[in-house]
Amino acid sequence: MKRTVLLEDAASRVGVSRREAVKRVAGVSLAAAAAQSLSHAQTVPAPSTTTEEFLQVMKQVSNWNRWGADDQLGAINLITPAKRKQAVSLVKEGASFSMARNAEIEAAVDNSQPIVRKTTRAGAASPATGVGGTGDTFFISYHGYVHTHMDSLCHFLYDGKMYNGYSKDLVTENGAAKNSILNFKHGIITRGVLMDMARHKGVDYLEPRTPIYPEDLDAWEKKARVKVGAGDVLLVRTGRWARREAKGPWAISEGLAGLHVSCAKWLHERDVAILGGDGAQDVLPSGVANVSQPVHVLVLVGMGMPIFDNCDLELIGREAERRRRWEFLVTASPAAVPGATGSVLNPIATF
Repeated sequence: MKRTVLLEDAASRVGVSRREAVKRVAGVSLAAAAAQSLSHAQTVPAPSTTTEEFLQVMKQVSNWNRWGADDQLGAINLITPAKRKQAVSLVKEGASFSMARNAEIEAAVDNSQPIVRKTTRAGAASPATGVGGTGDTFFISYHGYVHTHMDSLCHFLYDGKMYNGYSKDLVTENGAAKNSILNFKHGIITRGVLMDMARHKGVDYLEPRTPIYPEDLDAWEKKARVKVGAGDVLLVRTGRWARREAKGPWAISEGLAGLHVSCAKWLHERDVAILGGDGAQDVLPSGVANVSQPVHVLVLVGMGMPIFDNCDLELIGREAERRRRWEFLVTASPAAVPGATGSVLNPIATF
């Protein structure tokens, strides 16, 4: 009885019928329930996967010997001259945007190794000519969860081997004799596809521990009307940096949103060349017994697919949404350091 009086009172105050008032109240309730359901769905941990199941996937996605026993390029072989020309043809405006996070120079709970930079020459000029200069040096331990970088194919191992069966013994204190970053010194030029999982789910950011499944990738393709294909860079935005801006840094032990291990076969079937995102790509915790970063292992070791870690996709997310264009030219040039397991990186998106 009380609910009926309240509905009739509400209807009279806004000038609608009782039926319309009921519909509006129901709509608000459904919206609230949907929001609560979405929040719950984001925080449900990834389902568990056994070690045996993981090893089976490792065999299914392997690209070992696909491009020959001596291959060190892996999935980058999929970026053919024709693919580069196709990617360049996407440029209509010439508008370019960086996808690199500004290097962190302050220690934080998610950044125990900030960049160390020191000015070594502060502008002293020659008394005779007045000509001077400045200079500095910096040290950066780029692997980890903050600095934007590219993982090369020697960065992860499985059963004592890296991509294409090369022994772990080929990586020593003197560097990697195989699968180093030097193999990619000619740069990356290909099509990039942004999958904005935060926008897809109608939130500013996914909460830590939120898994992304193949069904999510399929649904985004349908929504964005773009399909990931051979030789593409796939960039997955979880909104990680938006959350950090809103709530501050958090310990990675608390988790990260990212791809569930089941996405590995999807990536292999689509012949993705490079996987990138605003986190570590894996959902953390991973849900895979005894393997903390199964996507990293399957991608780097199994498929020979380099990774762009810790990209800042906030700007490109806004620019892509404004244009309703989720594909663009991607260019990136890792440092040409012999034997390096990866490199700091500044990937560029151009519309």
